[in-house]
Amino acid sequence: MSDHAEKEPDTTADDSRRTSDPRARGYVLDEQIGYLLRKAYQRNAVLFAEKVQCGLTPTQFAVMARLTEIGSVSQNQLGRTVGLDVATTKGVVDRLHARGLIETARDPKDRRRQMISLSEEGRQLFAENAEIGLDVSEETLAPLTRTEQRSLLKILKKLQ
Repeated sequence: MSDHAEKEPDTTADDSRRTSDPRARGYVLDEQIGYLLRKAYQRNAVLFAEKVQCGLTPTQFAVMARLTEIGSVSQNQLGRTVGLDVATTKGVVDRLHARGLIETARDPKDRRRQMISLSEEGRQLFAENAEIGLDVSEETLAPLTRTEQRSLLKILKKLQ
């Protein structure tokens, strides 16, 4: 072959990208962000279920925590501040309302809007369990050093 003859391009690297076999591309489940986040959440959910014995789900607890922070808020705004879709927010609000943990009222400025706030019973239940919630977070993060914990939380906030 002369120096001037064209060489065939090396497509070996490109071939692995085109194959439908994910192993050829290096897809390893244990290294995927979604899988790792789900496993970490499962760890947290198990700890929550073991420690928080008041019959609340982590999502219900999060809604109550947010209501503790911001007070009365529209149902739509509440869902957005906790990262829930409209249907999930409605379901959570309905279940908390049925337990007497939240109160609903029409917004005097916009009668179409429903305002949500914690009832006295809801404030008391959350206050009794907030420390346990902190323990759950602490135990979830326990395998990490304090520096790693801060870094993880900072990175997760950045992903929002």
